[in-house]
Amino acid sequence: MNTETPPTELLDTLQHYLEQTDFAHLAAVDQPDLTVLFTDLAGLKSEVKAESRQFKATLDTLNDAVSALKTDNQVLADELAASAERLKQQVRESQRTLLLDIIDIYDRLSEGFRVLQNYRPVDALFNHSKKQDVRFINGFGKGQEITLKRFEQLLQRRNVFSIDCVGKPFDAHTMKTLEVGHDPKLENGIVLEELRKGFLFEDQILRLAEVKVNKL
Repeated sequence: MNTETPPTELLDTLQHYLEQTDFAHLAAVDQPDLTVLFTDLAGLKSEVKAESRQFKATLDTLNDAVSALKTDNQVLADELAASAERLKQQVRESQRTLLLDIIDIYDRLSEGFRVLQNYRPVDALFNHSKKQDVRFINGFGKGQEITLKRFEQLLQRRNVFSIDCVGKPFDAHTMKTLEVGHDPKLENGIVLEELRKGFLFEDQILRLAEVKVNKL
């Protein structure tokens, strides 16, 4: 059959096909029960809703767990930060205690060095050994001076520096007045003498300087 086949021949062919074909088997096919179908769809809908509610409940539980975990993590982070700060303070206090002990030794050495510098042998008692005594004292004094400088370097390496006082206005934050003097050439409140050195540790007061202050 082609495009040139007459229409009458096409109609004859279709009629022959319809007469020869048995369509009874099509009527025998079971048709769907709409009631059962709607019932099944309603059940499926209910199951979907139940699954959705269960999924939402599970999701809410997970969200609560995540929120609780975040809270616990924040609490832990705060505790760790507080512990780190306490440890830092403890280390700092231990450093301060150690540095004050070093400064105490430094004070004793400084006082000994000052005594050596001011010492003068008495001619009447030590005339026979005066030269030896002077050499010994001078040598011992140089040793003391070297030791003091090493102590000062040790303190400086740990960010400990002495407070500059003499000739400066009195500062209550870094100094403590033990004595007062009178020098009309200087202004009131000027530090005349340092009685005991004060020190700063990392820009904070480690020990107040004890001073003699001018008072007019």
